Amino acid sequence: MAGRINDDDVKAVRDAVPIDSVVSEYLQLRSAGGGNLKGLCPFHDEKSPSFQVSPSKGLFHCFGCQEGGDTIAFVMKIDHLSFSETVERLAAKAGITLRYEEGGYNPSHQRGERIRLIEAHQAAAEFYVRALESPEAEIGRKFLAERGFDQEAAAHFRVGYSPAGWDHLTRYLRGKGFSDKELITSGLSQDGRRGPIDRFRGRLMWPISDTAGDVVGFGARKLRDDDNGPKYLNTPETPIYKKSQVLYGIDLAKKDIAKASRAVVVEGYTDVMACHLAGVTTAIATCGTAFGNDHIKILRRLLMDNGSARVIFTFDGDAAGQKAALRAFEDDQKFAAETYIAIAPDGMDPCDLRLVKGDEAVRDLVEPRTPLFEFALRQIVGRYDLETPAGRAAALDEAAAVVAKIKTSSVQREVAVQLAGFVGILDQEFVVRRVAQLARWARDKGGEGRGGDGRGGRGPGPQDRRGGAPQQSAQAYPAPAGRTASSGPALHLRSPAHRTERELLKLALQKPALVCPAFDAYGVDEFTAPPYAAVRRCIEEAGGAERGLGDSREYLVAVMDAAPDDTVRNLVTELAVEVFHGKTIDENYAGVQLVQVRLRAVDRRIDDVQSSLARLGSNVAPHELAAAQNEVWVLQQYAQSLRARGADAL
Repeated sequence: MAGRINDDDVKAVRDAVPIDSVVSEYLQLRSAGGGNLKGLCPFHDEKSPSFQVSPSKGLFHCFGCQEGGDTIAFVMKIDHLSFSETVERLAAKAGITLRYEEGGYNPSHQRGERIRLIEAHQAAAEFYVRALESPEAEIGRKFLAERGFDQEAAAHFRVGYSPAGWDHLTRYLRGKGFSDKELITSGLSQDGRRGPIDRFRGRLMWPISDTAGDVVGFGARKLRDDDNGPKYLNTPETPIYKKSQVLYGIDLAKKDIAKASRAVVVEGYTDVMACHLAGVTTAIATCGTAFGNDHIKILRRLLMDNGSARVIFTFDGDAAGQKAALRAFEDDQKFAAETYIAIAPDGMDPCDLRLVKGDEAVRDLVEPRTPLFEFALRQIVGRYDLETPAGRAAALDEAAAVVAKIKTSSVQREVAVQLAGFVGILDQEFVVRRVAQLARWARDKGGEGRGGDGRGGRGPGPQDRRGGAPQQSAQAYPAPAGRTASSGPALHLRSPAHRTERELLKLALQKPALVCPAFDAYGVDEFTAPPYAAVRRCIEEAGGAERGLGDSREYLVAVMDAAPDDTVRNLVTELAVEVFHGKTIDENYAGVQLVQVRLRAVDRRIDDVQSSLARLGSNVAPHELAAAQNEVWVLQQYAQSLRARGADAL
């Protein structure tokens, strides 16, 4: 085993890779004020952004699910990596060579599994790209040329070719130091009679990348008639490739999707290429599976569910395409974006359309015109003879059951009215009542619970459109019930004491220069909320707020490292990124928080001593009585001074 990574190198990695650039690879971020950024949390479903990133501190925190930490913690959680794997991955991104405490530099065979599999795919992608230039690959180059893709286009999308022999890639990767076990696990090779052989042979190859841009799989297109395999063959499920969780082209499209608040979902690799080359750079495609829940989650994080977001599906006009459209409509409500469908003339896909009519026709195709719900309902209604009462009744029964699944009542009513027009029923209220009745029956049977995001409905509610933090945020309500590591009452920020203690801790973490050196003289017992007392103890163990006067990121990491558990650690990140209540955060503001926390502590001590004396009554010894009375007098004088002179009395 390789030794632990050198601490200085870990720090260098933290400092070298900005957290906002890493997080932006997975979701869209927008300004949250105060130098912070916000987006939809990638760790839980939510309808408005409560996930915040502080680039200056190198931290993230979600006020909804309480996940938080630094760049390393984010990558560990989102990509399910170990600490060492994450540091190695970020180090490679930053061009940092890591040192290990035992055994010097880390040999490649000791690297984490995920990193090794990604490295194997990267090597395979380069191998396939070079193979496309070989004489054998003429059939692949011809295939591309016939579809309007030149050498430059192939290079842009890293299209390659897998040689027709049994083990060309396998032998190449073995020479790169990859074991047979790694090659089988990666899906690049498969078991043969005499050992591993190439999974892909004699095919045109498209690399499939995750949101971060790492190649995790391949899509392979059949080129020869003697190839008995399927037309398209994809990488099997592996530790790094889950077909329901990847979108082809997402690495190329993600920035434009976030910028334009629009995504175009097409059906194949060549369709993505055609769209991008035609200027539709928000096009992506699924990889051999239907568009589903996990794909929606990826797009929602990039679109951030603002009211103007658009998702346009392109489906063939045939029966399979219509079925795909209906399936997409079933998931439509999981978007807060508006969804549309685009079908090219004569049922051409974007690749064929570009060949026949040019780039402009592709751009025109994906302009949102027909709402997905309208297309889906017309497909249902179109199967019936609407000239007869029986046909209209049957069409209404099937279509109304679909409309009844819309959980926002106002949207449900609006679509029901449109359905009446599609079917040709003049009594719109009859259709509205029928849909509402079906919805009630479904609720009564328990079959139509709320959606995964707890929201339901096709569009964002008022809070979504504002784009603000969730109403039950940490700034106004008790802390989540799950925060139980520190015993004691739940945090309740309507309590002036809790609110002031919270502000003081935020100052100590975010702006330590405003509260030093006074803060470091405050005892843990001056914080009445046990979770806040735990954070105060972490700051103390990390060297005090005075340590934050130097390297602020190193200071915050030290405070997090001092946390006894994830609950306290998450509270540290929460306080380190949360905005302040005051409009002007200066020495005066800091002084008020320092004084209020100290004053309440002094008043509590006075009350404790006086209560103790009252309980003892005449049983107290004279010298003990005198000492207690003297302590009360000193504390009262100190309290009076704090009220009169403020921070100058500290």
